[in-house]
Amino acid sequence: MAETVRINEDTYRFEDGHVRFYLFIGKEKAALIDTGMNAADARDVAQSLTELPLILINTHADPDHISGNGAFDEFYMSPKEEGNYRGHGGKGQIIPIHEGEVIDLGDRPLRVIDIPGHTPGSIALIDEKNRILISGDSVQDGDIFMFGNMRNLDGYIESLKHLQEFTDMFDVVYPMHGTFPVGPDLIGKLIEGAGLIKDGKAYANHVNIHGNEVILHKFPYAGFLCDIR
Repeated sequence: MAETVRINEDTYRFEDGHVRFYLFIGKEKAALIDTGMNAADARDVAQSLTELPLILINTHADPDHISGNGAFDEFYMSPKEEGNYRGHGGKGQIIPIHEGEVIDLGDRPLRVIDIPGHTPGSIALIDEKNRILISGDSVQDGDIFMFGNMRNLDGYIESLKHLQEFTDMFDVVYPMHGTFPVGPDLIGKLIEGAGLIKDGKAYANHVNIHGNEVILHKFPYAGFLCDIR
């Protein structure tokens, strides 16, 4: 069971091992953002904290973000993430969301930004009223998974550069892994580190992650787990 942590009267985070997910409550409805790795009861936990209608938004569909999706008949997700989601046995109807759309919880608009790279359909959300960026896995100070067929380092770099275009809209970043919270300045550091990896200028160690032999590029601010070249 994930640990429930109250951030303020209308925002919660759920610590589920090495991953976290969130509940954002507006005046008309509430949004669960991801459902963690070991949280089949995510919907029940969220609804114990609010009486408002509950929706689900997925930042992406890696297995550690969708464990409680089965309790929802439908949920918001980028259509570019459907292959990843179904490939991990995901059920239910995807309501497609795209860059620029706004999901309003009632005096709490969440703006969608497409940030492919970590996965094809990764998104970020900006809580415009409270100036919060919910970054999925793409902005964090942990070890970012960039190995496997669906990862795209070039796309990741371009997505973070795109994300920088919105930095006047948020003051803090809520990531799904690593330290909570982190600052927007981390985005530029991640661009720099990913660029060094792309150019072959970053030191790496060989490591085993979930049975996969990969290389870890470790920087003072984050790590990148990448395919062995």
